[in-house]
Amino acid sequence: MTGIGSAPVAAAFAGPAPQPVPADAGRKVLHLAFSSSESGLDPAKVVDLYSRTVTPHIFEALYKYDHLARPVKIKPNLAEAMPEVSPDFRVWTVKVRRGIFFADDPVFNGVKRELVAEDFVYAMKRFYDPANKSPAIGTLLGYGFVGMKALRDDATERKKPFDYDRPVEGLRALDRYTVRFVTEQPRPRLLELLATPDLWGAVAREVVEFYGNEIDAHPVGTGPFRLKQWRRASLIVLERNPHYRDERWDAEPAPDDAEGQAILARLKGRKLPLVDEVQISIILESQPRWLTFLNGRIDALATNSNPLPQEFVGVAMPNGKLAPNLAKRGILGRQNVNADVHLTMFNMEHALVGGYTPEKVALRRAISLGYDVRREIDAFWKGAAVPAQSALVPYTVGYDAAFKCESSDYDPARAKALLDMYGYVDRDGDGWREQPDGSPLLLEMMTQPEQRSRILDELWQKAMNALGLRIKFIVGQWPENLKAARNGKYMVWQFGLSAAAPDGETAVARYVTSEIGSQNYARFRLPAMDRIYERLQALPDGQERRALFDEVKRIGAAYMPLKHRVHRMECELRHPWLVGYKKPIFWQDWWHMVDIDDSKRPAR
Repeated sequence: MTGIGSAPVAAAFAGPAPQPVPADAGRKVLHLAFSSSESGLDPAKVVDLYSRTVTPHIFEALYKYDHLARPVKIKPNLAEAMPEVSPDFRVWTVKVRRGIFFADDPVFNGVKRELVAEDFVYAMKRFYDPANKSPAIGTLLGYGFVGMKALRDDATERKKPFDYDRPVEGLRALDRYTVRFVTEQPRPRLLELLATPDLWGAVAREVVEFYGNEIDAHPVGTGPFRLKQWRRASLIVLERNPHYRDERWDAEPAPDDAEGQAILARLKGRKLPLVDEVQISIILESQPRWLTFLNGRIDALATNSNPLPQEFVGVAMPNGKLAPNLAKRGILGRQNVNADVHLTMFNMEHALVGGYTPEKVALRRAISLGYDVRREIDAFWKGAAVPAQSALVPYTVGYDAAFKCESSDYDPARAKALLDMYGYVDRDGDGWREQPDGSPLLLEMMTQPEQRSRILDELWQKAMNALGLRIKFIVGQWPENLKAARNGKYMVWQFGLSAAAPDGETAVARYVTSEIGSQNYARFRLPAMDRIYERLQALPDGQERRALFDEVKRIGAAYMPLKHRVHRMECELRHPWLVGYKKPIFWQDWWHMVDIDDSKRPAR
């Protein structure tokens, strides 16, 4: 997940970002910048995009996405082969590769610690442990691993420590190198879960138990990098894992993908990772991040966590084409529609904007109709976005570019008529509408302190003023706003979400009761939607399933707990010395797949 807001910049980054390691140092360093801060480095406790961009380079899953394959392709990673799957899609058996070891750590006392099947069982059980308060628990409960909900409920009801040693049918290590997953209902797309290293990567139990509450600062995985330095909300440095296995660069670009074929020809067979170190600077404000890129101090402005600031889209890529002055410097650029959606959410449990009665639905729909998405695209996104029609995002199953609904409509006259019809009128003549019972009506929207959020605030202010609705902005840092949203302590907020898998099922989770406190930030409750979600999970792909996605879109537009505003058109820029980059669609782990050609860096 990504948001419009971000975390504070530490004093170290108030000025220019750190200089890259000189080329003659003999080490290759990838320099990047995040537009918001991470929340942590423990996979069981994070859900934000920034943390989940770091963790998959430390932890690994059983399966992975091919770096160049389009359409996307999932391949074995820590698994020996593709899983054995029962005909009813309920039993998934995976053989774990032998001879893979965790990064060295003092916990292991100098002994190489081999990866085993039980590490995956333990890692997944950590999400069910109530003590970890995992924001992803709703997702796992939705998969219905046999016995896991009962195990969690037992710990919750008895108020006792979670029993990691209790055997559970749904998550079992059959032997040292075989893990089996059993679900209550068919789960035809479980493979996508098993290919998500930023959440479900293998973890060594002894590491977690040794560091206890400090585990967040001691991520130990089997991945290509390990944590070298971490200054929270300021700097993250990863270094090559010296015990990483002999993994060679390979990929499967489409035959007609000239760029992909060229990357394959240049890098195939080289030992991973290709770089020695990755330095991520947290640079909150857009202008310093833009100038840092122009000065060559970060290698790319690309991907959702490290975007080209919207204020500079028109400068860098006017009309979607790379500016000549940047092209002359060898900078490479392109524009893609993202697999994301930026939305405004209403807390359905809030006394003012929540609820399911006609007048509450009318208020949310009027607010939606009174906001001009096209104006936002011009003023904020500088034309680099397209109106969103639903929760479903481009490139995912269930998305239909031809689908059209009320979500993106701008119709202030209709909005005012709705407000009038349901009793939201100005009773005292002060120019502001009151609630149907005559009590004051004041909208409160959480926001962040930086300039880019203020641009959106102004758009909302003008739109609501035009409707006669007062609105107040509650300013807070991104992590604090995220925490408030998870706990339902807000009225209105807006942020962005990115797809983490090819199926649109996860987008529907934003409406599901069991995901409240996790993906369902709006705290929307509707039994009909819960039933649709259950069917979507169990059905194989096909026409019946596509019809259910359309029903989700209609229900979402009718109740309007979420106003899906835009899909961003990401403008990516990268310097010519960054070799092998291709924008990932659903995954975040790509730092080990790119190289740095220091011969192309300008002299310093």
